[in-house]
Order: sequence, then C-alpha cells, then structure tokens
Amino acid sequence: MEITGKIIAVLEPRKGVSSRTGSEWICGQYVLETMDQYPRKLFFEVFGADRMQQFNIQMGEIMTVSFDIDAREYQGRWFNGVRAFRVDRNVQAAPVAAAPVAPDTAPFGGAPVPTQAPAPAAAPADANAAAPFAPQAEGEDLPF
Repeated sequence: MEITGKIIAVLEPRKGVSSRTGSEWICGQYVLETMDQYPRKLFFEVFGADRMQQFNIQMGEIMTVSFDIDAREYQGRWFNGVRAFRVDRNVQAAPVAAAPVAPDTAPFGGAPVPTQAPAPAAAPADANAAAPFAPQAEGEDLPF
C-alpha cells in the first residue's frame, strides 16, 4: 500500500534487545498527514538502524510511503502495525485548487460551463404567495 503526505511528527525511536537472538534493535516512529480536503494521519514505523539511516525521514518532508499492515495478538487483544519498507521523495505537492476551465474547452460533450451562479429569483409581491405550503384540509399538514 502507498500513501502520500507530509511528515508532521518524528517521534523518539523504540529500542530493545531480542529475546530470541540477544541482538539489539531500533525502530523509528513517524506520523504522516495526507494533503486531502479532509487530512488523515498515519502512524508508521521504520524497523532497523540501516533503514532509518537510508530513509533519513525529516520533519516537514512531503513523500510517498510504501508500507505493510500487519496485526498481532497480545494477551487476548489485537494490535495493528504499519511498517514502511520504501519512501519516495520525488513527489509533487498536490494543487490546492483546480484551475478554471476555459469556456472554449468545455467538458461533457461541448456544453459551455457557466462561470457564475444564476441570480436569485425575485421575491413574490403577494404576502400569501410567499408561504411555500398551505394545508388543504383540517389535519392535513404534509407538503406532498
């Protein structure tokens, strides 16, 4: 899976010693925020000192992160893990707003695209005509 965004947090790496092999390990922790209309945040890890040095992820960078999602059970509870295996810094920042379409290059079969909203309708002159709905009979209060 891949996701593109901006690194908004570089957290303290986790360190430990493997109980199986006795060797030390380190795991970098980062938070990426998407640049969508409604931004989402993704917490991910980079396992190993060699990968942390290779990726060299810095605060504020815009990148695409390729990651794996895995779940594990611990004492009857399940936990998700998101681990990055590749980062790509050759990412263009997403445009904030779409460029306006020229009237001569209309989409959808050549129909021109209006550039302004239509003017609001004039208010009715009669006060009784302003009511959108009037009950027809006693007890009838539905507008349809």
